[in-house]
Amino acid sequence: QVTLVESGGGLVQAGGSLRLSCADSGRTFSTYTMGWFRQAPGKEREFVATITRSGGITYYADSVKGRFTISRDNAKNTVYLQMNTLKAEDTAVYYCAASIRPTYSIVPAAFGFWGQGTQVTVSS
Repeated sequence: QVTLVESGGGLVQAGGSLRLSCADSGRTFSTYTMGWFRQAPGKEREFVATITRSGGITYYADSVKGRFTISRDNAKNTVYLQMNTLKAEDTAVYYCAASIRPTYSIVPAAFGFWGQGTQVTVSS
């Protein structure tokens, strides 16, 4: 069973940085492809970044490419999202998610386990 808990959200000025963490309390974290998604008010949940089981492959949405970095530490059962040069349009609730699929995916339906979300607010 996978239980995901996000942390690290908050209020930051435009141009600033935040690092989100997502910890899994289970014992099978390294067998899951992990992803980050976000949802702004009135909008659909959108893909942000994903990383394969070993961390060897990462993939990003065009809107965050070059500014965000996804990484994972399987020894700590944790996936991270380093967010730099934040913009007002990055404001959203950020969710981490786990997928049993071995290849990465950008589709929310591919991820069977979700955290509760953490709010990121970027002031302009």
